Amino acid sequence: MAAALLQHHSMGRIKVKSAGSAPGEQINPIAAQALREWGIEISQLEPKKLDPLVVEQSDVVVTMGCGDACPVFPGVRYEDWPLEDPAGQAIEFVRRVRDQIDLKVRTLVSELLD
Repeated sequence: MAAALLQHHSMGRIKVKSAGSAPGEQINPIAAQALREWGIEISQLEPKKLDPLVVEQSDVVVTMGCGDACPVFPGVRYEDWPLEDPAGQAIEFVRRVRDQIDLKVRTLVSELLD
């Protein structure tokens, strides 16, 4: 959700990649539903495994509780957003997580583009 919201709010001005330290086999359908309510479609995307090379080449890396599984490189800005995992949760819960992510994404976009 964070990557899709970042892409949406930056209107393509920020290059966004998304990956997980332990990605599922498919996009969470309830997360996709929560974003679709805002006109953002992610259901056709496929989860990707975190690539340390991509992390090393990034300016900013946002983590959501990946702990020691996330590689750390000098010169890369890291932000950890401690959010509850929406996996297996009802749409009401996922909407709250989406809204929390949206606030953080809007702040990040304003910092990166201002």
